[in-house]
Amino acid sequence: MLTVSAHTFLLPSSSPHYTRLRSRPLWLCSPTSAAASTSLPFRRRRCAVDRSRRPTAMAAVISPGDGSLAHDLVSSAVTAGVALGLLRVFEELAKRGVFEQKLNRKLVHITIGMVFLLFWPLFSSGRYAPFLAALAPGINILRMLLLGSGIMKNEAMVKSMSRSGDRRELLKGPLYYATTITFATSVLWRTSPIAIALICNLCAGDGIADIVGRRLGKEKLPYNPNKSYAGSIAMAMAGFLASVGYMHYFHTFGFMEESWYTAFGFLVVSVASTLVESHPLSTELDDNLTVPMTSFLVGSLIL
Repeated sequence: MLTVSAHTFLLPSSSPHYTRLRSRPLWLCSPTSAAASTSLPFRRRRCAVDRSRRPTAMAAVISPGDGSLAHDLVSSAVTAGVALGLLRVFEELAKRGVFEQKLNRKLVHITIGMVFLLFWPLFSSGRYAPFLAALAPGINILRMLLLGSGIMKNEAMVKSMSRSGDRRELLKGPLYYATTITFATSVLWRTSPIAIALICNLCAGDGIADIVGRRLGKEKLPYNPNKSYAGSIAMAMAGFLASVGYMHYFHTFGFMEESWYTAFGFLVVSVASTLVESHPLSTELDDNLTVPMTSFLVGSLIL
């Protein structure tokens, strides 16, 4: 048996032993590695270190650490293309009347933000990455302003994103929606659990609440006859589960730690957002404004 020593590295490259040694790193946690000659506690420590490096290694593969501007520009173009493509799909569905207008609008509400989050790991760790990632929702802010003010015409988009088909509605809920996602991306970014809470409670929580409430919400809340127990429970559960899911997702890439404390914090934020959304004040102001504000304030205290 060949003994690993300083002389091992002098073997010629044609040697089969040389090839085997090069293809098997010495730090691997296996009985046949060089670590087998050390004590068991030391091997366990090395294994733990190896496992802790895996998320960081995955993040390095997906998100280059050199902060390449070209890489982030391409990632921004891909993200914007997917987001705009989804909007086009829902515009076409609204035009053809595939879904009821209110359901179509809520599907847009849920899908755009949640899919957008999936693309954050594409970007590098460079200083301009969050701002380039925020270009897609930032473009939507401009579109809402142009459509809502009547400068730009697009009846299909107005129909897919408004309750009554009135373009002026885009200057409220849809504008707040795009602004929230732009803020969460450019200011908080992917290492902040508050960013996850903001987007998940706004998109998954508020969107699911409306869909479930309209279909199963026969029993109304005592302080707001426009809201139901079923819708509020669905909102709290959807916002919480989506937040925990994205915490695990970003932890996989090494962007944040995964803990029970953070999960509990997500639950508190989701419940607080649900209580505010169910209050009559949210109907007057717009829940696309009150839900993210509540998520940000409560999340800043506990996350």
